[in-house]
Amino acid sequence: MVVKFNSALIIALVVSGLVVSLGTSQLHQSNFIGIQPALAQRISPSDVWQVVYQQLPDLPKENQYVSKETGRVAENNTLASRLIRYHVYIKERSPIYRFDWKLTIADYLGANEVMYDTTYPGNDILSQNPLEGDRKAISRLSRRQRDTLVQTLVNIFNPNPQNTRTQPSPSTSTTPQKPQTGGADLLK
Repeated sequence: MVVKFNSALIIALVVSGLVVSLGTSQLHQSNFIGIQPALAQRISPSDVWQVVYQQLPDLPKENQYVSKETGRVAENNTLASRLIRYHVYIKERSPIYRFDWKLTIADYLGANEVMYDTTYPGNDILSQNPLEGDRKAISRLSRRQRDTLVQTLVNIFNPNPQNTRTQPSPSTSTTPQKPQTGGADLLK
């Protein structure tokens, strides 16, 4: 009886080891911010701000800040571009989930995590840190405008949400199955 128990235990350990190693290899293949490689190639975070302003023309640009390098107004350094860079690169949050964007908006409203002047996008390349102006601009938006901004960002980064979900494998059945018996016999 001891031999059967040990072989069943060994089989169980081997199977669970395979499951763990398969799960780990999938983790190594995925991107740290949750963008699937095919989606990541469709749009770059540095280009999204332009699409945001195409879809939300009333969103404040907050692009009046002067570049340290050129001494001219950095028109392409906008509220949307800094918001995206803060979200994706500073906070390392996924750009495909509404909840993560809501957390970022909450940061701007002072209701979540502290935002630091020294790490805020634009601080190093603009003559004036845009953090306070950006926080004021976000706080002036109505709740509906903030929700629209969040949904727009999610839609841009994740244009086909149904294609990014894991589809059930062909072996998965939704019909009731007869319970398997005899598994306890392996422990004898």
